[in-house]
Amino acid sequence: MAVAVICEFNPFHNGHAYLLERAAQLCGAPVLAVMSGSFTQRGEVAVCSKFERAHIALENGADLVAELPTVKAVSNAQRFARGGVEIAKSFKCVTHLAFGCETDDIELLNAAAFSADNPEVQSRIAELMKQGEYYPRAYQNAVREVCGDKTAQVLASPNNILAVEYIRALKDSGIKPLPVLRIGSVHDSEIRSNNIASASYIRSLLRSGRDASAYLPNVPTEITRKENLERAALCKLRTMSVEDFALLPDVGEGLENRIFGAVRKYNSIEEILTAVKTKRYTHARLRRIIICALLGITEELQSQNAGYVRVLSMNDAGADMLKTCTADIVTSPAKYLKSGGAFSASLQKDIEATDVAALAYDSVKPCLQDYLTKIIR
Repeated sequence: MAVAVICEFNPFHNGHAYLLERAAQLCGAPVLAVMSGSFTQRGEVAVCSKFERAHIALENGADLVAELPTVKAVSNAQRFARGGVEIAKSFKCVTHLAFGCETDDIELLNAAAFSADNPEVQSRIAELMKQGEYYPRAYQNAVREVCGDKTAQVLASPNNILAVEYIRALKDSGIKPLPVLRIGSVHDSEIRSNNIASASYIRSLLRSGRDASAYLPNVPTEITRKENLERAALCKLRTMSVEDFALLPDVGEGLENRIFGAVRKYNSIEEILTAVKTKRYTHARLRRIIICALLGITEELQSQNAGYVRVLSMNDAGADMLKTCTADIVTSPAKYLKSGGAFSASLQKDIEATDVAALAYDSVKPCLQDYLTKIIR
């Protein structure tokens, strides 16, 4: 028996420590953390190394940390959730999936999760999107009209949106959803509660050189800065054709032409995002597209299964969990790639993402850390 958590730990803070502690207490079982690597779901470089985050997680409640493949980590909420759940399902010992959310009312979460299967909701979503609405808001408004405000309100929080996607992805898996009520600050808020603060607020402290130790069990040794990747991203974008942009995830309906035109006209990522953004295309979606362009992640690659488990850190309990895993286990990227493993293309993107993220530090880090860094035990 084990409990899984799909996470970013960007950075690992006291709220995450509480989530892992609570999950372990509720299940009386070790914890598998399926963690994003060098880039995150909001389309940004992680604030510190995946190896350091995996080490901190191991010291603060996780028993095994496996990397969520980069192609899934920089995808929309649905694919992010499905990728994480797919890895959790590959462990025969995993019986629960724990996640933080703004409500722990499982019946309400289930109602919101499966409201998308309602034909009336589907029809209304299609109508709203034809009017130019982007999917998350169209989904929420359609649920409000068909199912009522209480169910729709669940979809107003980013954490609840992921919770809903986890529940949908878990359907018929045999793994039970385990909502854990978030404590302290609201997602992306600057409001603090004792020693709990949002990850975005903590990142702002770290990147501005201010003291964040009150909110972290361990302060990262070195941090990244998003702006350090600006020229690398611009360089990549300027070499791409309209056809290249069309191959990226979440690009369609002529969006490739808008991006191509903006890249030719503007000289900063922010200007490009502002020029391309409409009510339908959110900043988060566009940032993910930019990162996918930078890393060469196509729709074809992102839509493939996450069929391997890249181990970053583990203790003895985690090693026992790993024995129940039915997926390809990657403890040595070099050996896996040399063997021609079925998921080598996706693993190669994890390695490339680490090398690109190495450029985001004030002092550029060397390449090949995925080959040189040993599993943390």
